[in-house]
Amino acid sequence: MCHHMVRDPRAEPGARGGPEFPRVRRLCRLRGFSGILEPGVAHRAGRQYGARCPVRPALSERFLMRLWLAIRCFFNVLFHADVASRCRLALEGTAAAPAAPPAAPAPAPAPTPAPKPAAPVKSPRSDAITLLSTLQREARFVDIVNESLDGYSDAQIGAAARDVLRDCGKVLARVFAMRPLQAGEEGATVSVPAGYETECFRLTGDVSREPPFSGKLMHAGWQATKCDLPTWTGSQQAALVIAPAEVQLG
Repeated sequence: MCHHMVRDPRAEPGARGGPEFPRVRRLCRLRGFSGILEPGVAHRAGRQYGARCPVRPALSERFLMRLWLAIRCFFNVLFHADVASRCRLALEGTAAAPAAPPAAPAPAPAPTPAPKPAAPVKSPRSDAITLLSTLQREARFVDIVNESLDGYSDAQIGAAARDVLRDCGKVLARVFAMRPLQAGEEGATVSVPAGYETECFRLTGDVSREPPFSGKLMHAGWQATKCDLPTWTGSQQAALVIAPAEVQLG
């Protein structure tokens, strides 16, 4: 009797292999959640007690990734208008227009070349004419050179030339500031180096030897320290005029 009073523990509701409540059975039918039930719980009513229900695999990794992506999309669509626009196009099957490439930076402007200095305008008048004109205007140099000396005594010529020479010296000193080329007194012994400039030395006497030379200084020479000729501002027609004609009106 006692033997017949013993109850099979598997027949208890919820025990391993025991009968299944309808609510649990509905949960088992949900996709992806059957794995939460312990093995051995009957999947369908009417199966033998103790039968093992088929077990579905637990939530897959791909499903979890899609779930996380859905959560991210939700909040990005909620707070970002550009993301919402792209999601709408994706749901409608419309491809998003490709983003315009960034505008190329404007090329740097080419450096402007520095303007070349204007070439000095060449005077239509020769510097030699300008010098003669200056000597004539300030010292009457051309007059005395072209004056006939016949009929004048040496004393008269010397007296006239004295003033001309003095005034010519003033012009040359102002325009050229001349000084002796070779230092030393005339008659002193000087040396001429090898490779000398022929414009600086003029040799006389026995020139058959090879330099360097040593000789007597006969003339010290002259050199200009500047050239400050007046600027010509006249016309082309008067470029060769040394001295204007003088006319006294009555």
